[in-house]
Amino acid sequence: MVVESWLTRAARERPDRRAVNDVSYAELHERARALAAGLPRGARVGLALPPGEDYAVALHGCLLAGALVVPLDLRLTAAERPAVDVLLADAEPPAPAADADVRDAHDLDAPAILVHTSGTTSAPKPIRLTYGNWLWSALGSAVALGLDRDERWLCTLPLSHVGGLSILLRSAIYGTTAIVHERFATERVLDALRDPAGPTVVSLVPTTLARLLDAGLTDPPALRWALLGGAPLPPALLARAADAGVRVAPTYGLTEACSQVATAGVPLFCTRVALDPADGEILVSGPTVSPDAQVDEGGWLRTGDLGALDGDDGTLRIVGRRADTIVTGGENVAPAEVEAALEAHPDVAEAGVLSRPDDVWGEAVVALVRLRDGATATPLDLLVHCQAHLARFKVPKDIMVVVDPLPRTPSGKLVRRELAAQ
Repeated sequence: MVVESWLTRAARERPDRRAVNDVSYAELHERARALAAGLPRGARVGLALPPGEDYAVALHGCLLAGALVVPLDLRLTAAERPAVDVLLADAEPPAPAADADVRDAHDLDAPAILVHTSGTTSAPKPIRLTYGNWLWSALGSAVALGLDRDERWLCTLPLSHVGGLSILLRSAIYGTTAIVHERFATERVLDALRDPAGPTVVSLVPTTLARLLDAGLTDPPALRWALLGGAPLPPALLARAADAGVRVAPTYGLTEACSQVATAGVPLFCTRVALDPADGEILVSGPTVSPDAQVDEGGWLRTGDLGALDGDDGTLRIVGRRADTIVTGGENVAPAEVEAALEAHPDVAEAGVLSRPDDVWGEAVVALVRLRDGATATPLDLLVHCQAHLARFKVPKDIMVVVDPLPRTPSGKLVRRELAAQ
């Protein structure tokens, strides 16, 4: 199925509307078409630009040219980057290409963007996402969160991953505004959220939400939702946000399903979610699932994540990663559950849980904890706290207090395989 390009439609219907930061849809469309004229149709185009207006021009220019977009992590060396046909390090229009074919249309079955997974448990994998994947994801998100025609969605997430990219693309699909910060800076985001004409939606991860609350965020005047994903949400953090008047929508998603799968515990309207009865692994199917995703014989994407369906409405709760499960004394322990218990302690800024070989238990639960500034809790204090909140077999056998922040991806996910080096 072929549809009018999202940017073309937005520029026609809302030309003066801010598209990205202070750039209007009319200007964005004009600049993107000029760039598209210099790109060979079907080329793999790497985007090596910082987040912002120029990134949006390059992204939409590639889509209008029918090129396959490959967002690049700017931290990678040239040798580490995936191979591309064209590398864009700025948004200046290249010389016209003889085989360019600028079209104000999208084939929903065609691949649009090659996104790499975050690589928390293994090397990042390239995943092709089609125009249809992005469209269905945007429609599902709009149903889940509601859609304000005056939406202003603040993006502080990396554009090399699906969470940040989805904000740029769904805003173009809606014809609304994306506010893009090059990186998360607490004071800058705090100032934006305190503005009565500021963001109506912001995408955060638990660590960045905690920083904003620590800095004094309360009752942001324009904010409808803080979409929170990328890592398990500690219940204590959710309670702090509620006390501060910040309305949080926890979201679960993954690259292979084009970002959101379930928001506020409810699957997107176009998405089916089930649990493997054997171990609780989350299974996903629907039109947001990438054609590159490995599905089982029933057509289900096996996510590798463990979950539970709570209550009469089947709210999805994330338990942890299947690969992370610690088997201690014959009992299964989800590290995310232990981390949540530790992070409920008022002195704890963040926690990471891993296993170590143990002659008695097979594997022993071990925790690394970074305290808040000025906090004085000891490992014994934290052990007593865990004993009051966890079953005995889940309580860490060892708790170590560290000074440095725990290793995380740019999107805020804990890199558990690097914890042992702390």
